[in-house]
Amino acid sequence: MGKRSNFERKDRDYYDTPYEAVIPLHYHLPSAFTFIEPCAGNSELTHHLITLGGDCLVEYDIQPQNNGVLSLDARRMERRHVGQDTDFIITNPPWIRTKKSGYLLHNLIEVFANLRPTWLLIDSDWHETKQSTDLLNRYCEKIVTVGRVKWFGDMTGKDNCSWYLFDKNKTGRITFFPRLK
Repeated sequence: MGKRSNFERKDRDYYDTPYEAVIPLHYHLPSAFTFIEPCAGNSELTHHLITLGGDCLVEYDIQPQNNGVLSLDARRMERRHVGQDTDFIITNPPWIRTKKSGYLLHNLIEVFANLRPTWLLIDSDWHETKQSTDLLNRYCEKIVTVGRVKWFGDMTGKDNCSWYLFDKNKTGRITFFPRLK
């Protein structure tokens, strides 16, 4: 899964998002909001966001894991998939960003940020990479630190995570919010 782990990476980076990873985002969302989830898997993140006051308008995944999720490759998402009443796109996308993958994560950032303000849960170190520079400068408004996430029950991950807010209407510098203790 991570760069310091010998665990075999799951296909499509499919990892359930634990509730603890969503708590820091709560402080940056309105008390009531609408969202779509384009990498929904089995809807775990959607359920957490609903407990925080969210109203999920639609869920998509390239390989849905339950009946309520519609089939869609998120790279092909268009305005018609989002709808006018959607406040945010919120997801825990695949983190893969290799040349072989077609820079999947970066492609998703471009697609989502041009449709709606987008919250993505990705590794914290991403913003320190050379390949992130252009996307950060064009789209990133906020970075909210989460810390290490327990992806497999009691097993803590090897990489720190953050929520990143991307928006085509970015104004100003990136605001960084350190982890709350």
